[in-house]
Amino acid sequence: MLEARILAVADIVEAMSSHRPYRPAMGIEKALEQIKKDRGTLLDPDVVDACLKLFKEGYQFPKD
Repeated sequence: MLEARILAVADIVEAMSSHRPYRPAMGIEKALEQIKKDRGTLLDPDVVDACLKLFKEGYQFPKD
């Protein structure tokens, strides 16, 4: 399902760029590099491209 493929990409980006109790945030750049690496193998290439486009256009996670 398309929704599942979108959630997979979003989950990776959010998880890697956010602080976790067991590790510090890795940052958005590292998260985007990871989805680029997994594009076409583990992740849907169209979904990865859409995500990368959003961040290139200036999207930022909301601040807490």
